[in-house]
Amino acid sequence: MHQVHIEPSQTTFSCHERDTLLRAGLRAGIAFPYECNVGSCGNCKFELLEGELENTWDQAPGLSEKDKQKNRHLGCQSIAKGNVRIKLREQERYAPIHTPIKTAAHFVEQRVITHDISEFAFETAEPIEFSAGQYALIELPGVQGPRAYSMSQAGGKHHRIEFQVRRVPNGVGSQALFDLKPNTPVSIDGPYGMAYLREDSSRDILCVGGGSGLAPMVSLARGALTSPKMTHQHVHFLYGAREERDVCGLDMLESLPNWSQRGHYTAVLSHQAPGTPMSSDRLNGFVHEAVASLHLEQLANFEIYFAGPPLMAQAMLKLLIEQKVPMDQVHFDQFY
Repeated sequence: MHQVHIEPSQTTFSCHERDTLLRAGLRAGIAFPYECNVGSCGNCKFELLEGELENTWDQAPGLSEKDKQKNRHLGCQSIAKGNVRIKLREQERYAPIHTPIKTAAHFVEQRVITHDISEFAFETAEPIEFSAGQYALIELPGVQGPRAYSMSQAGGKHHRIEFQVRRVPNGVGSQALFDLKPNTPVSIDGPYGMAYLREDSSRDILCVGGGSGLAPMVSLARGALTSPKMTHQHVHFLYGAREERDVCGLDMLESLPNWSQRGHYTAVLSHQAPGTPMSSDRLNGFVHEAVASLHLEQLANFEIYFAGPPLMAQAMLKLLIEQKVPMDQVHFDQFY
């Protein structure tokens, strides 16, 4: 067990052997800024003032050569080799709403959703409590470093944890996941993520997903339509797919209580081949364009959540900034 001292707040927390500074800090209730948790976004940077660290991924894209020259490190990739002193600007909004835990688990079953998306269920040794929209880290056999996947359930305290994941061509993590055999042991660490359901908001909800961004959006819709605090809000759910065969999610939503009164689903196809049959209720184009077409004048009245491929997320963020939507109503986690 090592001690991590933070300047300028004078806060100290304990870090277990082989735990990263970021995750140890969050387990201790520290408001440690972060987003992706896997080395890509760079939001968990800090400056090392004293002590020695092990960097688990020297080439992590979230850290530039200039950062390294200034003795900056990523909290999600840094393991203390003794007591350390760091400079970090804590931000209260990153204080964890649920304490992350790391627990043993085993693979239970896979359910096919589309030709390249499946739902994976795991049974954990300890229950994990999370809010709708959050994610966890899975350490898979034969894969270096954890992979971040969003839970698809409504939230709560669960021994059974479910993820909906797209098979990525040449993706080491997703390939390992799709190859899992029942009862294969893994470890799951969570919850993490800031794009969780704001149950105290009275605004209607806009969920925009693409690819395996399906999972957190389904989780949010499930959470909103089963929360006793959210009995009046409508959920507008837009899913961006390439072709008709990629469309999914509606069956999960239609099983929710009050979906027929409070739920609205739109599928948007970006690469449907000309002349190929398409359902009459589909829209053509990119999902952010559909958001603008359907909801442009009302965007500032929504609590907005989105997840999906980087280009989709960037286009959504650009649209919301152009429309001057207050950023405290916009929720997404940066994954690359």
